[in-house]
Amino acid sequence: MAASPTVPRTRSGRPPRIVVIGAGIVGCALADELTARGHTDVTVVDQGDLYRTGGSTSHAPGLVFQTNPAKAMSDFAAYTAAKYTRLRVDGRPCFSAVGGLELATAPERLDELHRRCGWARSWGIPARVIGPEECAAAHPLVRADRVLGGLYTPTDGLADALGAARAQAEAALWRGARFLPRHEVTGIEVEGGPGAAGRRVTGVRTDQGRLPADIAVLCAGMWGPRLAAMAGEVLPLLPLAHQFGWTGPTAALAGNGPDAAPHPILRHQGRDLYYRERGDRVGVGYYGHRPMPVPADEIGTPDGTPDLPMPSMHPFTPEDFAPAWTDTLALLPDLADTKIEDAFNGLFSFTTDNMPLLGEFAGTPGLWAAEAVWITHSAGAARAVAELIAEGASTVDLHACDVNRFQEHQLAPAFIAERACRNFIEVYDAIHPQQPIERPRPMRVAPFHARQRELGAFFLEASGWERPYHYAANADLPEARGAPRPGPWASRYWSPAIAAEARATRERVALYDMSSLMRLEVAGPGAGEFLDRVTTARTGRPPGAVSYSLMLDDRGRLLGDITVARVADELFQLGVNSRLDLARLAALAPPGVAVRDITGQTACIGVWGPRARDLVQPLTGHDLGNGGLDYFHCARLHIGEVPVLAMRVSYVGELGWELYTGPELGLRLWDTLWEAGRGLGALAAGRGAFDSLRLEKGYRAFGADMTAEHDPYQAGLGFALRLRTKGGFIGRSAVEALDPEDPGIRLTCLTTGPPENTVLGGEPVHRPGADTAAGYVTSAAYGYTVGTGIAYAWLPAELSAPGTPVEIGYFDRRVPAVAAADPLFDPGMERVRA
Repeated sequence: MAASPTVPRTRSGRPPRIVVIGAGIVGCALADELTARGHTDVTVVDQGDLYRTGGSTSHAPGLVFQTNPAKAMSDFAAYTAAKYTRLRVDGRPCFSAVGGLELATAPERLDELHRRCGWARSWGIPARVIGPEECAAAHPLVRADRVLGGLYTPTDGLADALGAARAQAEAALWRGARFLPRHEVTGIEVEGGPGAAGRRVTGVRTDQGRLPADIAVLCAGMWGPRLAAMAGEVLPLLPLAHQFGWTGPTAALAGNGPDAAPHPILRHQGRDLYYRERGDRVGVGYYGHRPMPVPADEIGTPDGTPDLPMPSMHPFTPEDFAPAWTDTLALLPDLADTKIEDAFNGLFSFTTDNMPLLGEFAGTPGLWAAEAVWITHSAGAARAVAELIAEGASTVDLHACDVNRFQEHQLAPAFIAERACRNFIEVYDAIHPQQPIERPRPMRVAPFHARQRELGAFFLEASGWERPYHYAANADLPEARGAPRPGPWASRYWSPAIAAEARATRERVALYDMSSLMRLEVAGPGAGEFLDRVTTARTGRPPGAVSYSLMLDDRGRLLGDITVARVADELFQLGVNSRLDLARLAALAPPGVAVRDITGQTACIGVWGPRARDLVQPLTGHDLGNGGLDYFHCARLHIGEVPVLAMRVSYVGELGWELYTGPELGLRLWDTLWEAGRGLGALAAGRGAFDSLRLEKGYRAFGADMTAEHDPYQAGLGFALRLRTKGGFIGRSAVEALDPEDPGIRLTCLTTGPPENTVLGGEPVHRPGADTAAGYVTSAAYGYTVGTGIAYAWLPAELSAPGTPVEIGYFDRRVPAVAAADPLFDPGMERVRA
């Protein structure tokens, strides 16, 4: 890998001193990736020996199954497999591409394998679903009469974790890095207190002395939370024990060499099991047992756990493993001639959302994390962090992995323990993309939550918020009768009320709970100039103006789309996507400009539909007509007795307003609007209708439809750049170098026809008859008021022309689709401007 032509400098002008804490496979991979990019002042410390440090790397079985519902995770895994294939240690390869075979013994699991095959093809990983006979031919332990089929991925395989760690460390050493074993970290030095300006990492203390550092990267796996606490940060990670054991010799594999593993690695997710070979023995891994958490503070050091083989290997509990062996013999009966001879409970890191923890802590500049990363994703995650440090941006979109993504309540120890244990239980489950967490709930509710419950709201959860998905009170309305019903998978949480609520929004008026929309306040002298620089908004307009705006990185790639409302001269309210926007804006804000989260200090109701003005105007003395409160403008006014900030914007493509007030007045606002809407046929509407309507209107959702892997022209958002009407902003020079007419790929609207063809997102999109995917679906829903299924997908530009036929891989069939002009509904914007 070629070195970066320039290495970022510190304020003193020298390259940063980087200390990597942890010499497991992630720390070694990071040292390799950093030094390959020109960073030579890299020190890797570990409390254990090289390279068997005593952490998870030292005992991990090394299976690399690349397919994951998250594109970033598959990207990490694919890079890991490709990189380790090239590595050698003592003449041996560090990766064997023996293939992966995931087996199904029940019809619902075979369906899941078809879904997983779709993900693999979407993310560019070769895969196919094969029948029972082909499964048996691929592996001598598999019998055709015991399985219904399998997902075969030829590039999956086995990583030599310790070998790969050593090979990468040796490459880093050759470039100038140093490795210090037997150095236990006792403290992380931070200059400045929590929240202080200029707060930064200055060093790492060990039992062997102090190491000066500008950057400290936590790669300590299960010890990570303890180290993060040394700097006053919370790392939401919980180590849990996972059972693994080796059988004795089995005659079925007698032809294998002593250490050979010539057949595909196996996974039986329906019973929480996986298998790998080593000569004539089989390693069996099991996730079906009770969660066995071990808090980080209770994990010893290599020298402090003499009763254990290593700190990450705990005593085996045979009673927990008994069901696993029964299920193993049912699937692989040839193992009846052997038994588990060598087993342990090994610790692995779990997080609250099953995603890694990557990036720089917003509250402690210079402190970085590359944590909760398994062998499967090790090189890919390390590359991403190295790119962030050396180049300021990653090849892979990292918003779902960013260490700063969590809400405050998600950092509570009780929440971390609850969610990490639940994710252990569900690690191999077939999870519906809309499936909500069950506990702990409810956490955050709107002030009119009781009214929503009275209407029979069915709630899904997002960032802790209870968000109505649909209302039972609307399920028996005339508009709900005969409502088009999506297929069995897409309709898992469906109700005919969704159709009624969508139609009511288009035909009359509906109330939407928008309280979960994250809101920031940016205030102080220079706030406008600051926002003008970090967004594409024109913030110099008079108070009352609202802008749809983008945030870009230096490459011109998308970091988010937001609304910027100028409420007063030096006071702005922003509608943003997540805490990552808060972290970015707070980090960039100059002295005197305050950026704060006001979501919990406000409640919001969206009132939208052609009769929205009929509902709201009689309740206020403010003129809500054009000229009184124009589209994309805001004003302070009263709705009855309730003071509100009314913002004339719409995410469903209809006339109306987002009405913001304090939470103590939220219930009064709801009741006032509800009573006024009785004679107009007003309904309460949920996110099911909301998602359908926003796709009809072609409105994008950041994180789903577009990410930091895309630029504004590819996403169809070139109109938000305003290159002719404003000055410089972050990313401007990069987007000026782009050709708006030749974006290469485009976010494309597809129509899929009848409701049974409705997909959900993540599915591969093919040219008709082709096996290789040309792109993938981002968001999808049935459009109840346009009468067709809708899917947005990333496709080569030549496939995005209206009328172009394509096929969407949906489970075991192909759904015909056609590219369509965007948007499907009201392209002239007449409804929202009425």
